[in-house]
Amino acid sequence: MFNVYKIFFFSLIFLVSGCMNYGPITEEDFNTSGDSIKEDSIISDTITGKGLFITNEGNFTYGNASLSYYDTETKKIEREVFARSNAQKLGDVAQSMTIHKGIGWIVVNNSGVIFAININTFKEVGRITGFTSPRYIHFLSDEKAYVTQIWDRRICIVNPKTYKITGYIDTPMKVGSESTEQMVQYGKYVFTNCWSYNNKILVIDTETDQVYNSIEVGIQPTSLVIDKNNKIWTVTDGGYKGSPYGYETPSLYRIDAATQKVEKQFRFKLGEHPSEVQLNGTRDTLYFINNDIWRLPVTAERFPVKSFIPNKNTIYYGLTVNPINSEIYIADAIDYVQSGVILRYSSDGVQTDEFKVGIIPGAFCWR
Repeated sequence: MFNVYKIFFFSLIFLVSGCMNYGPITEEDFNTSGDSIKEDSIISDTITGKGLFITNEGNFTYGNASLSYYDTETKKIEREVFARSNAQKLGDVAQSMTIHKGIGWIVVNNSGVIFAININTFKEVGRITGFTSPRYIHFLSDEKAYVTQIWDRRICIVNPKTYKITGYIDTPMKVGSESTEQMVQYGKYVFTNCWSYNNKILVIDTETDQVYNSIEVGIQPTSLVIDKNNKIWTVTDGGYKGSPYGYETPSLYRIDAATQKVEKQFRFKLGEHPSEVQLNGTRDTLYFINNDIWRLPVTAERFPVKSFIPNKNTIYYGLTVNPINSEIYIADAIDYVQSGVILRYSSDGVQTDEFKVGIIPGAFCWR
């Protein structure tokens, strides 16, 4: 999620050098991650069945990112699963996680590393290094994936089998606005949103590994999903008051993937901070954060009058929807300092569980 906190967060990157902060763990590392060490230090059981990974960002430059795992059937939460299984820290700012053929790929932003883990044992099986500041990974095949970055105009091409960077895609970014984020694919084209001081969705031809086109939207698009009708959705945050790039009303956009044209714009109010657009499993309903949690059919022509899940006077920071039963999981950052909380809701919006994870839970990955 991108908000005032993250604007401050990213501005610090210019002032503080990259912080690797992954290595042997100590009891102090567990305490500062916000996770409990009362559990066994090593996870001995192999995990099976359905579940949910939660990447907890931790505080920038503190190296206290962590990975949590939640069993949706038993409602058991395992915290610090990476550190406990590998006897090493995850690093500085866990940004995202993707699963590809039984391997979980954890992108750790400020540490400049992507860890590959066995999703049943949480054990590391490899890692890719050499990034400036990685954000998301998107698989094109078993031997080729794209990795987006912030503060670097290049998208990295990697070989997941060799754990090596094999090339780069240069993007038309100006200094100070280098940012590529989430990715979705339609045919041979990968679409990625450019967030930092930018207003573009880039279109990459995966056969040539070059930028093929760009689509202009509002200021700072923060999310990207593609629905069942092959319509791409992104939400813009509109920047902030005093921003050198501008400040405007945020919007939700619908883009036709085939024509690569904007075909619908929903406007929010100036000063609102929408983020975290997600889809249900059938990809026919959108969910997003705008203080509250909102729900919108992909065929809708206007915003609903009433929100789906009201805010509890806290910070809704991350969001996911169970692809099987449309249950909603909300990451509550609370105050960005103490352990965050995950709120679980039924598909009807009734709360069914609540559990603590690490500091600043920001992203989810379904197993």
